[in-house]
Amino acid sequence: MAKNPKKPLNEMSFMDHLEELRWLLVRSTIVVLIMATVIFFVSDYIFDDLVLAPLKPDFVTYGFFCDLAHQLEVSDICITANDFNFIIQNTDMEGQVNILVWVCIVGGFIIGFPYILWEFWRFISPALYEKERKGARLFISVSSLLFFLGVLFGYYLIIPMSVNFFATFKVSDLIKNQFNLDSYISMFKTSLIACGLFFELPVIIYFLSRLGLVSAEFLRKTRKYSVVGILVVAAIVTPPDVVSQIIVSIPMLIIFEGSILIAAIVGKKKEIIEKT
Repeated sequence: MAKNPKKPLNEMSFMDHLEELRWLLVRSTIVVLIMATVIFFVSDYIFDDLVLAPLKPDFVTYGFFCDLAHQLEVSDICITANDFNFIIQNTDMEGQVNILVWVCIVGGFIIGFPYILWEFWRFISPALYEKERKGARLFISVSSLLFFLGVLFGYYLIIPMSVNFFATFKVSDLIKNQFNLDSYISMFKTSLIACGLFFELPVIIYFLSRLGLVSAEFLRKTRKYSVVGILVVAAIVTPPDVVSQIIVSIPMLIIFEGSILIAAIVGKKKEIIEKT
């Protein structure tokens, strides 16, 4: 029997929308699981050369910070092999199995993110104008690019700085750091996903502005609170020095200011349309 064609938006009931959303989630989950399975077969490389790489003193970020420290004549941001005086241990019987599964799933989500965006676009496209629907390729490309930039930001900046801070922080020389593998992986995956989603802020602001829920004026009024929030986050995830906080804060501030600019552009377009 032939499959029933998709109903027009104005003919779809609430249950029809729920059904569409359910299949969106099902298809996205299947893609994530497929990507996770692919990652499983190269898990040795994923763990040794990617996931655990920030725990090694020769990781590229540490060399960059040491070169920067020499140029600025500061020492707080330079981490050496002597600072990696800690061990990563597993204390749960099923710990490494659970971690392998979760790393594969998180990796599958990251790799499959463009497809998830495409599914999301298919879901909302019936509510858009014909001209807007043609922007699917641009939407997916820009959103995917921002997400991957956020993931790279988390991997090359947030995670190494967090390792730097927690590895060198001591309340007493009598205490030796022995980090649980589950704790590190939790920080690792949270940093990647959180940074990736934060870099999606311009896209989110665009849609919220289109719906009239957010305006550039509102974002400007709350700018000082947002800046303080960004600086607080930067202070938490970086060592206690100004240089590290600036390095982390600048990209986040650029993303926020870019969101304000997007909201202003959307607002002006809406004003022009209303006048005509």
